[in-house]
Amino acid sequence: MKPESPFNALPPVVIMLALLIVGIEAVFQLANYGIIGGPRGVGWRIAAIEQYGYSPVVLDRVLVNADYSFDMLKRFVTYTFINGQLTQVAFCAALVLALGKFTAEYYGSLKVVFLYVATSVAGAVVFGLLIDSRYPLIGAFTPVYGLIGAYTYALWLRLGEAGDNQIMAFRLIGFLLMLQLIFGLIFGGNNQWISELTGFLTGFLLAVILAPGGWSGLVARMRQRS
Repeated sequence: MKPESPFNALPPVVIMLALLIVGIEAVFQLANYGIIGGPRGVGWRIAAIEQYGYSPVVLDRVLVNADYSFDMLKRFVTYTFINGQLTQVAFCAALVLALGKFTAEYYGSLKVVFLYVATSVAGAVVFGLLIDSRYPLIGAFTPVYGLIGAYTYALWLRLGEAGDNQIMAFRLIGFLLMLQLIFGLIFGGNNQWISELTGFLTGFLLAVILAPGGWSGLVARMRQRS
């Protein structure tokens, strides 16, 4: 009997998201080493940030100038596929695979895509509203935190059903925020934590509706405990 590939257990949409994150970075790396793109390849990442990245200026153009063109609106999602460094890509891709598998099994594959897009947009909007600069927002951490929010809610429900302490469901997000704080103190932080925290909260709140039974199921469970 042939051993079963671990990728067989992963939903196609989860693999697709991870491949987009890794594949785009692979193109940038090949270009940096001159394997593809020639001399111009070195500037592909910067060009991608300019064409597909997001910044508060984008939100201003949408809200103030009523620029609802595809070029502007796409940036609310496409920024998540442009990462700054290999470690960020590896971390995000690994979490997308792990959390995506769990959320797809619990909520459904299409809802994973919805969570990814919705939390990306929410994080970008709040970042644009609170940050007054041209500082670009890139990287998949925002939707990854969104998936963590959905995972946390599912774990919160399961712990409640088992009669365990539901606060334990927040261990992962607590650990990541503490890790981010430590790295920020050592290497210097930036304002992207605003979009990431927004992604988490959005994912958690959306999960209330997307979870089996939805809002009515949550109300029913709360009534049983009261």
